[in-house]
Amino acid sequence: MSIPNVAITPEVVAEHGLSEDEYQVLLKIMGREPNITELGIFSVMWSEHCSYKSSKRWLKTLPTEGPCVIQGPGENAGVIDIGDGLAAIFKIESHNHPSFIEPYQGAATGVGGILRDVFTMGARPIANLNALRFGSPDHPKTRHLVHGVVAGIGGYGNCVGVPTVAGEVNFHPAYNGNILVNAMTVGLARTDRIFYSAAAGPGNAVVYVGAKTGRDGIHGATMASAEFSEDSEEKRPTVQVGDPFTEKLLIEACLELMQKDCIIAIQDMGAAGLTSSSVEMAGKGGLGIELDLDKVPVRETGMTAYEIMLSESQERMLMIIRPESEAEAKAVFDKWDLDFAVIGTVTETGRIVLKKDGAVQADIPVGPLVTEAPEYDRPHVPSPKRPVIAAADVPAPDSLTGPLARLLECPDMASRRWIWEQYDHLVMGDTMIRPGADSGVVRVQDTDRGLALTVDCTPRYCLADPETGGAHAVVETWRNITAVGGRPLAVTNNLNFGNPQKPEIMGQIVGAVAGMGAACRALDYPVVSGNVSLYNETEGQAILPTPVIGGVGLIDDVHKLCTPALKAAGETLVAIGQPADRTDGWLGASLYLREIEGREEGAPPPLDLAAERRTGDLVRGLIRDGRVSACHDVGDGGLLVAVAEMALAARGLGATLEVPTAALAHAWCFGEDQGRYVVATSDAGGVLAAAAAAGVPAMTVGAVTADGDLTVGAGDLISVETLRRRHEAWLPDYMAGGA
Repeated sequence: MSIPNVAITPEVVAEHGLSEDEYQVLLKIMGREPNITELGIFSVMWSEHCSYKSSKRWLKTLPTEGPCVIQGPGENAGVIDIGDGLAAIFKIESHNHPSFIEPYQGAATGVGGILRDVFTMGARPIANLNALRFGSPDHPKTRHLVHGVVAGIGGYGNCVGVPTVAGEVNFHPAYNGNILVNAMTVGLARTDRIFYSAAAGPGNAVVYVGAKTGRDGIHGATMASAEFSEDSEEKRPTVQVGDPFTEKLLIEACLELMQKDCIIAIQDMGAAGLTSSSVEMAGKGGLGIELDLDKVPVRETGMTAYEIMLSESQERMLMIIRPESEAEAKAVFDKWDLDFAVIGTVTETGRIVLKKDGAVQADIPVGPLVTEAPEYDRPHVPSPKRPVIAAADVPAPDSLTGPLARLLECPDMASRRWIWEQYDHLVMGDTMIRPGADSGVVRVQDTDRGLALTVDCTPRYCLADPETGGAHAVVETWRNITAVGGRPLAVTNNLNFGNPQKPEIMGQIVGAVAGMGAACRALDYPVVSGNVSLYNETEGQAILPTPVIGGVGLIDDVHKLCTPALKAAGETLVAIGQPADRTDGWLGASLYLREIEGREEGAPPPLDLAAERRTGDLVRGLIRDGRVSACHDVGDGGLLVAVAEMALAARGLGATLEVPTAALAHAWCFGEDQGRYVVATSDAGGVLAAAAAAGVPAMTVGAVTADGDLTVGAGDLISVETLRRRHEAWLPDYMAGGA
């Protein structure tokens, strides 16, 4: 065997992210010292990013099966049956570290990677979403990062021609040194034309398609599995460079070939590039793969086996093709002007064997490489319980409309129009609800059905109580899908946390996963795919625990969907899920407490999962039956913010919010009690009766007016246009350098 002349010292092993114990397992598997290429392969496959070694013990506890589930976790993306012979295929993934180092390319290639995960399985992508977290607006890098990330998402998604229909953005100092960029894609496929990644058929050709391989992205997976230092510039070469125009060609070529009987298995070259794609295909198929790296299309001279195998160059796929179909497949890729190269064969050896320059460069048993990857039960301690903050202990403001305006213009609640107007959210012509509503809605082409799509997480709840916060993230997607009339079907998740080797961080992970699992089980809302991003911290400072949930729901008739916008003066506002005898509200861990009082403290609002289900089912039925004209879930900022947002979504209308006489008015208006929706209706009596019959609390809280004002209580008044100006101004002013 030809062994590259690189000494495998303890320092080299450590640089590859392997612990001493892990290296000893490697030696046992190999029966000898590895060469540098073999060490690199073990390094990326056993990285946190690829192996989930700190989290998989807990991920196994999540519910992953259900009547609609075709494919759960373990493939490129999750697959659910949406009826009529169609499947929705979707997943969310992180590109956090690359986006902090090089925001445009980091975010752009995050979009490209998640698109490939979806169309790899035979789906045409129909929608993109994103969940973004940035540092304090006052931090010197934040404006630069916002600009680059938004431009990267828009630049890639717009060029590929997939609409970006929903998302969320938060700002907090905990993300100053480590932003989060989570990208989600949803696609549609025929249920009888779904493609998987397990290799089959010894002797079948291993085919490389797409763009050429370069040196960009080498060590991307290991970089994503380590903490940052303040100076991240030296990691810039680990960030991949994307080409959305090549991606568009790749989508069309793959989908065209999938109409023919050529492909046995297919895998995106994502994190760890050719290494992960070949190892995963062989591992899932229980077979081996032999590759001739001299046949890999490259765009740089003198690339070593190590560089070719670890490169994370974008827009590349690996396929197993029937030998008799090679010419037919090649013709398709030639037509789309993409590289097509037979680089190896499937074998019965159970080993991955790499050849280059006439010599064997690596020879590794695939089975142990996959099955003996580390799995840790890391020490964890639960987060300390925070005290409940009594509403009476939070000072009342002089007026309610003053704090309302401040909340609507704060960084976490200000209009995101500046962002989503940079995204093409209408391309393909099937977007039924644009960004800014509870969920994006995309029509299933040539039908009256639609998919309701959303991403959600409230990190301040997760910090206060990870288990409650994890459950809340799931339930928030359930409510947002319900609020547009959708029936929630399944979720994908993106777990963003700090260093799992710290017991308090591992405790956050364990708690959040437990909460997510409890909510998914209570709502029959299975997890079908996901991603884990750990070591999100810089100089020992961790991000807020941020378990993002992406939800997908089905709307049977898009002509009956609902939006938050008020429709007609004279209609009644009914708060569903709001107990009539509740005269205060939950201010602990609330946006009001943080933004108005400057306090980040207190226990988060509790959840009643059984009540959530009853309430959601009721609201969905009211929308389906046409008994409400507008609907909005009550989330950040509480009831008054929800009503204000409904007025802001309309034009020329106002609203009144009646405050109970004995209420602690500020807590009643701004408390973040869970499980509530506000609906506008011309049949308040019927809605209240339906709620009573369903065992769901509800009460009349106001009315839609024609005066264009928002009136709270006896006469606290502000014009909706004043709120609109303040709500719309913050982000563009900030990005222009004026905030």
